[in-house]
Amino acid sequence: MIMTQAEQPSLLTRPSLLFRLRDWGDNESWDEFYRLYRRFIRGLALRAGLNHAESDEVVQDVLSNVANRIKDYEARENRGAFRRWLMNQTRWRIADKFRQRDRASSQSERYHAGEEEPTNDPFENIAEESTEDFWELEWQKHVLETAMERLARRVPPKHFQAFDLHARCGQPVAQIAADLGINRPTVYLITHRLKKQLQHEVKRLREYHN
Repeated sequence: MIMTQAEQPSLLTRPSLLFRLRDWGDNESWDEFYRLYRRFIRGLALRAGLNHAESDEVVQDVLSNVANRIKDYEARENRGAFRRWLMNQTRWRIADKFRQRDRASSQSERYHAGEEEPTNDPFENIAEESTEDFWELEWQKHVLETAMERLARRVPPKHFQAFDLHARCGQPVAQIAADLGINRPTVYLITHRLKKQLQHEVKRLREYHN
């Protein structure tokens, strides 16, 4: 049975996650934050060209910086969207890793040749608008994937499978009904209900983390 909107667990039933992160002893909130953002940060680092070890270091650096600065961020009246602040933190840490890589591999040769220390920011030659579009696209992907995962955890597996096959994979209703052993009207009903729940979850995540 699919839960109603009132029965669904919601982050919004509690105080803001960012507000709760000011308490370093709130392990539950920090675990929640880690689950929400680890993959997003790591994915950006990998897309930028870092290896897996370097990307994991970026995750740790960014999360450590958030822990140290979240109180200051929350206290700022003109702080803007949190995701933009987080994206900037991630971008700077990624650029740091590329600079560290350059220094470790060729610092002595470049200095002996009289060259300046490289500043290898993988985004420095990209127009500002394109960079913003890149971050925004990655963020929207992350929100959708997170919403799908949450939806999958709280509905019956067969219901989610029917929804995923029809809404995302585009399989015909008749084939889904036959494969899963349910009738066609049920497939339509499940898809309609879960689509509304997914849209609601996406909206909550976007509003919650702005």
